[in-house]
Amino acid sequence: VLCGVEFMGESAKLLNPTKTVLLPEPGADCPMAHMVKRETVDAARAEYGDDLAVVCYVNSTVEIKSWSDVCVTSSNAVKIVSELPQQHILFIPDQNLGRFVAEQVPQKHVILNNGYCPRHHIITVEQIVDATEAHPDALVLAHPECKADVLAEADYIGSTAGIIKYAEESDASEFIIVTVRGVLYELERRCQGTGKKFYFPVVQPTCVNMDLITLEKLVRCLETGEGEVQIGVSDEAADQAKLTLDRMLEYAAR
Repeated sequence: VLCGVEFMGESAKLLNPTKTVLLPEPGADCPMAHMVKRETVDAARAEYGDDLAVVCYVNSTVEIKSWSDVCVTSSNAVKIVSELPQQHILFIPDQNLGRFVAEQVPQKHVILNNGYCPRHHIITVEQIVDATEAHPDALVLAHPECKADVLAEADYIGSTAGIIKYAEESDASEFIIVTVRGVLYELERRCQGTGKKFYFPVVQPTCVNMDLITLEKLVRCLETGEGEVQIGVSDEAADQAKLTLDRMLEYAAR
């Protein structure tokens, strides 16, 4: 049982095709997971040929993965892009993570797509400035799905796991967290007893789709077996989508 949105369940099923994968709330989706047009991918392949790699953020549908060459997460995107043999990279679907990767790997030509995470994209630099003025001793920890001007204010940029680890290991005692509020529970659990304090922008970002997953729905899912994930593409497309995940795991293990 995967307490996450649709693309997470699909990825789990692709990597474990013989196992039953259940979602407590099958209607929980990720808008960004759909924010790529096939013609964008086809146009890039036509222009750059074999010297193009289509790099797909794991926050994407099975169909979009099937158009791609390799998947990445926010934790390993920089590493994988830097190691790809191709010079030209079409990064889909998230323009903000793609821009962050491009800045870290300037030797590559990274082509950006119009997609974005609505929860991170609406965070403004003004909100971060206001938060730092209210908490001048706090470090700013931001997710790379945020816009460039927001990331410019950050003391640390990293994945959700990276933000949690940084806060846990840091000698600082106050942090402004620039990602969805759902991370707070784990931050407080890991830092229990340390006196560390966590603040968010005044308009606290929340993932309305993840919030659809409740304890009651989890219990119902376990009791009834409802919400089984089905891969709704052809076997050929599913195989190609799985290949992008397999390649990601191979690169990440190097």
